Amino acid sequence: MVSKSLLVRQPSVLIFILLLAAFTLAVTVLSEGFGIGLVSTSFVKVLGKTLCLCLIAIAMDLVWGYCGILSLGHFAFFGLGGYMIGMWLMYERTKDIVLNSLSSAELPPTPDEVRDAIGTQIFGVVGGSEIPIVWYFADSLAAQLALVVLVPGLLALVFGWLAFRSRVTGVYLSILTQAMTLALSLYLFQNDSGLRGNNGLSGLQNLPGLTEVPQSVVSVWFFLASALALGLGYVLAAYVVSGKFGNVITAIRDDETRIRFMGYPVEAYKLVVFTLTAVIAAIAGALYYPQAGIINPAEIAPIASIYLAVWVAIGGRGRIYGAVIGAALVSLLSSWFTGGQVPSIPLGFYTVDWVDWWQVLLGFGFVLVTLYAPNGIGGLFDRLIRKDAP
Repeated sequence: MVSKSLLVRQPSVLIFILLLAAFTLAVTVLSEGFGIGLVSTSFVKVLGKTLCLCLIAIAMDLVWGYCGILSLGHFAFFGLGGYMIGMWLMYERTKDIVLNSLSSAELPPTPDEVRDAIGTQIFGVVGGSEIPIVWYFADSLAAQLALVVLVPGLLALVFGWLAFRSRVTGVYLSILTQAMTLALSLYLFQNDSGLRGNNGLSGLQNLPGLTEVPQSVVSVWFFLASALALGLGYVLAAYVVSGKFGNVITAIRDDETRIRFMGYPVEAYKLVVFTLTAVIAAIAGALYYPQAGIINPAEIAPIASIYLAVWVAIGGRGRIYGAVIGAALVSLLSSWFTGGQVPSIPLGFYTVDWVDWWQVLLGFGFVLVTLYAPNGIGGLFDRLIRKDAP
């Protein structure tokens, strides 16, 4: 239950939950899987992925907009969450295929034969056949779900402890987070990383044991799960920033030295926020990539975390709903411009193809927001609300 005091301190919570519930219900009713079929399965997946991106934007807003830590590595945690759940999806799906192919054998296959066949099926593309030790729990959904939280959480905890105890701040901390992301991405590109190198994990949209269920239904399931996660994430973020803890981290953002002299354990507060937001990002990734169907190391490249910061800045950092607005707006516009739905513009000497020019448009929009609306779209809403207030 959301306490009344939270709704008083953060009135946007109730508004957001109601809007999210109405949106979720409308998409479900209009979907092909559970409704009248006006919204295609592919677009339901786009909307589900957009909700996941809104969730990681909330995490970014907590760590940057409220705590003042410009992390350029949170997409690494997002990708790790996707890899953890992707390992189970790919292993179990491959196991079903292997068992089906061996069912016609004269003698039933032994567990070792099944495991060897799974290893060859998954890792043959990178010249291997043995299942790496990092896949030890890949046959257990409960274990992989736990790893979705534990692996990114422990990485953030260790990295944050080392960085914050050394009192690295500002642009130097941003560079460190970017270096962490780059190192992880380069490691995953290697074939001997145990995660299929550049090939990544694929076929994640196929749920093991549910091959008879059409994608139109599966897409709605993931859409509903993404909406639930976003709603819970919004409430959690509002709770974190609305009380004393939120006041302290905001004060750390504004004047870290003064807060330290007042006796507050600044490093501990920053570590809690950094680790918590890493876990939120990982959960968002675990829901995103089964809808995308594939994950590879390119998804963890540093540029992705830079885009994330741009989304939050456009929406308005320091405003939870602003982060959601920025991520949703950029995600949907990106799908529109890069999906071939916007006609090219012939100029005679050159043809503007939006698939190539979308990122330029995004950068130009970021510059305009920085110059003329430094508080983002959420700041414009705040100004309108204050203007209409009696």
